[in-house]
Amino acid sequence: MSKLVIVESPTKVKSIKKYLGSGYEVMASMGHIRDLPKSKLGVDVEHNFKLQYINMPDKKDVIKKLQEAAKESDGVILATDPDREGEAISWHLAHILALDLNDENRVSFNEITQSGVKKGISNPHKIDLDLVDAQQARRVVDRIVGYKLSPFLWKKVKSGLSAGRVQTVALRLIVEREREIEKFNSEEYWTIDAKLLSSRKTFEAKLYGTADCKKIDEIKNEEAANRIVENLKDCEYVVSSIKKGTRNKQPAPPFITSTLQQEASRKLGFTGQRTMKVAQQLYEGVDIEGIGATGLITYMRTDSLRISEEARAAANGYITKTFGEDYLPAKPRYFKTKSGAQDAHEAIRPTVIDLEPDKIKASLTAEQYKLYKLIWSRFIASLMQVCIQNTCAVDIKAGDYLFKASGYSVKFDGFTVLYIEGRDDDAQDAAALPAMNEGDVLKLKELMPNQHFTQPPARYTEPTLIKALDENGIGRPSTYAPIISNILQRNYIEREKKSLKPTQLGTVISDLIVEYFKKIVDVKFTAGLEKKLDKIGAGELDWISTISDFYDDFDALYKKAEASLDGKRVKVPDVETDVICEKCGRKMVLKNGRFGKFLACPGYPECKNTKPAPENEVNQPCPKCGAPLIKRISKKGKKFYGCSNYPNCDFASPGVPTGEICKECGSYIINGLRGRKYCMNSQCPSRAKKTEKKAENEKN
Repeated sequence: MSKLVIVESPTKVKSIKKYLGSGYEVMASMGHIRDLPKSKLGVDVEHNFKLQYINMPDKKDVIKKLQEAAKESDGVILATDPDREGEAISWHLAHILALDLNDENRVSFNEITQSGVKKGISNPHKIDLDLVDAQQARRVVDRIVGYKLSPFLWKKVKSGLSAGRVQTVALRLIVEREREIEKFNSEEYWTIDAKLLSSRKTFEAKLYGTADCKKIDEIKNEEAANRIVENLKDCEYVVSSIKKGTRNKQPAPPFITSTLQQEASRKLGFTGQRTMKVAQQLYEGVDIEGIGATGLITYMRTDSLRISEEARAAANGYITKTFGEDYLPAKPRYFKTKSGAQDAHEAIRPTVIDLEPDKIKASLTAEQYKLYKLIWSRFIASLMQVCIQNTCAVDIKAGDYLFKASGYSVKFDGFTVLYIEGRDDDAQDAAALPAMNEGDVLKLKELMPNQHFTQPPARYTEPTLIKALDENGIGRPSTYAPIISNILQRNYIEREKKSLKPTQLGTVISDLIVEYFKKIVDVKFTAGLEKKLDKIGAGELDWISTISDFYDDFDALYKKAEASLDGKRVKVPDVETDVICEKCGRKMVLKNGRFGKFLACPGYPECKNTKPAPENEVNQPCPKCGAPLIKRISKKGKKFYGCSNYPNCDFASPGVPTGEICKECGSYIINGLRGRKYCMNSQCPSRAKKTEKKAENEKN
């Protein structure tokens, strides 16, 4: 007989079985197997918040197979993910399989490698019931908020809406930022730059102040700027002082969950969900040519910056071998994990340092390669020597005025030879300055008065929202991606290029909840609750009393809101456009429907005219009936192109038709990603040929 090891994901099974050998059978629970019922609250608030768990209907076969395998095994080992959710899944498995909670049958794999699996299997422990309580407490709070607030929104606004404890706080941040932008009064100001020549090299200096080093107050208009320019035209530009020095630029620390999502968005254009999906694949294991199934990174849900000494030694060896001893710091670099962070797992790092991204590129998908390279490079760079920069600050006098210029040059590239952290702004680093000496007279090439306007605070992007949530202690980093995805799908916010902007619906929802449930969606309150949940997980707080305190506050607010809005509904204002309804002459309004945005006449039901939103129109007729094509969104949030004459015409395609007909099957040729043309018929022989050719090329 063999021991049964149960993991969450089926993709781990092959990797772990390879490392454990014939004495073990490995099976997957396929995630959660028990949950609260969808049809009701499932929490008995009158009896200490007892949870009414049920076996998930779609896991019936999985449960049966696990129960049969457990009976035939020589013991059961619970190896679900090493976090709060994973601990809860192990606890549910123990109940379903009738395992003794006092048995040491729980193991954790921080990395899916031979050493990681062997280490985990040799250190079994009891299920951590404190972590289970923390997960249940979170589940109860989220269930209460969701199952109470969502129906409240249905009654007061419209059906199909949802609210969540953390998602509503995230929405509130976006709405409040938009209000700041709307209220912002832009003011004009001017700056003056001088283009100067020294040693045959041109550089720019900025007007700072007067010659006695007093900073000039803001130049408020063109007239004032022109007066200064006139005074400067005939002046001699003399270098009055030069300050040279060096500065050390430190590398960024290795990734944690939140910073990985931020950087992958900045550098790769990945959404948070996409990042976590690909990271999960890298953690669970990828078939590497010549090696087999291997977990490439450590567990990707972590708040800790801790690095194992084994990994540090391997990285140091790689740095010395590849770049030389000069690229290794004299003293090892340690990173401080922020206060209150969970330290159960290491920072996100590669499991095998020598598996350089380019060496295994052929075994990875394009997404896996990009993310693995990002993680690998960031980790190695974090342990490398600092970048040393020569700095130079120059003061230049011109009559009664003082200009300043600064720049730097790289003395030693250090970690920057491998990796440079991305930024949320578009600021440019100063360039190196030409050689100069005090007393040098510089040649003026051009005076450049520049008009500016004060800018409102920037809208949140996905990385800056994740950063704000993380810094304020709202939610857990692992939940940021689904939160943002959810409020996008609910049409509470929308993307405008990379920015996140609230819709009219999102604004109404946020304002309504803030008005009646302000405490529940308060940033500090939400962060405080997160800290309490962490304390429950550490065994420092009782989960029932914590939830009871929360429920008492929430229930009082809920009853007050119900009474205040009894019989009332909140209207979501329409967004008026300049498009005139050709049937009745009214200005059409922008609405959101099942397939995305469309224009509708506000005179409904007297006038039922609708048309595609201009942004969704496609400059290509339907190949089936000739009507205009429009961009639509499916129930699952995927874009497709459909006929505006639907339901009379059912044409739909994942790409825009080219007008060409496939020679192989007679179907339509469409433009796919990156402009690649292919037949929309998935069974077309031409697509099979291309798949075979691709496989052959990869093989060779």
